[in-house]
Amino acid sequence: MAHEFYAVEIGDVSQWCLDTPVPMDGGSLEEPWMFVEGRPVIDPGPLKTTPFHVDVKRTFSVANADRTPIANEQVASVFRELAPDDVQLFPIEIAGAPERYYVVNATRRFKCIDEANCREVQIYPPDGAVPERVGEYRSISGLRIDTSKIEDARVFRPMGWELALIVSEEVKEGIERVGNTGVFFNRVTGPQAAPE
Repeated sequence: MAHEFYAVEIGDVSQWCLDTPVPMDGGSLEEPWMFVEGRPVIDPGPLKTTPFHVDVKRTFSVANADRTPIANEQVASVFRELAPDDVQLFPIEIAGAPERYYVVNATRRFKCIDEANCREVQIYPPDGAVPERVGEYRSISGLRIDTSKIEDARVFRPMGWELALIVSEEVKEGIERVGNTGVFFNRVTGPQAAPE
């Protein structure tokens, strides 16, 4: 298995912006952020979303502020084939899009952040304005992970910084072969790139 891994980032390209997924029969999800916590979830049933900014449809994008990954059938197949033990795929209907799409839920997370090799790590301090977050990560730039701590995973989230969706090089290349994505990939293994 390759030892290069990449964080999935929102691409700077024209693309639709999808709203937070909701149940098909109305209302809202009790935990709309459940798809970005790096844990298995109970099947929420049929889901739907609407583009709140209509632009170019993409094969893979993230919805709203909670960054829920949403993939078309081809990208979902990449996850299904290369990382079947690391993800759940839940069908979601996107208003105005007849194609099949899926919420991609990474079901694994690991305590694997390599703080010493990240460009910068900020932790909430004890005397800060957010006492309930003391000791948690406030921000990380130049994320680096320790691959010795991720078992055999090809898709996962780093514990404490779950907003990062991490994929192996094989998964990245499979998604890139599909093309037309609304994301790009930042390497999170190996030395930091030299500043430009």
